[in-house]
Amino acid sequence: MTSISKRKLGFARERDLARLFWRKGFACIRGPASGAKAKRIIYPDLVAMKNGKIFVIEVKTREKRETIYIERLKIERLIEFSKRAGGQAFLAVKYMDGSGWRFIPIEKLETTPAGNYRLTPETVAREGLTLNDLASIASNTVSLDKFIRI
Repeated sequence: MTSISKRKLGFARERDLARLFWRKGFACIRGPASGAKAKRIIYPDLVAMKNGKIFVIEVKTREKRETIYIERLKIERLIEFSKRAGGQAFLAVKYMDGSGWRFIPIEKLETTPAGNYRLTPETVAREGLTLNDLASIASNTVSLDKFIRI
């Protein structure tokens, strides 16, 4: 990494995504301890809300298309926050090759033999929703069930 740390770059990408949600008419906040390894309190990276729909989001970016691995505890905390909020949990993924953001319902993650989670580029391409898809769900023009086929 050059003059900007990976952590600061991640924060900048989270803020950029939050701005995109705002432009689509969502209220969106970034978790106050996002990336801080908070032990006792559960914070997602972003929470986006519109018309009573709540999307709880863990943000991941990668320079190239590769499998993303996520610790079990991080996903469990995301699911717990989502349940308490009455929302839907997603992983937001952006590969920095010019492709846009994709939102993968947490149910689409695969488990690893060690009990953690992984998300392949193929799953992102096949199962990833766009920001427009989430806006349609929030506007009640389409149901999330249309996208989640487990």
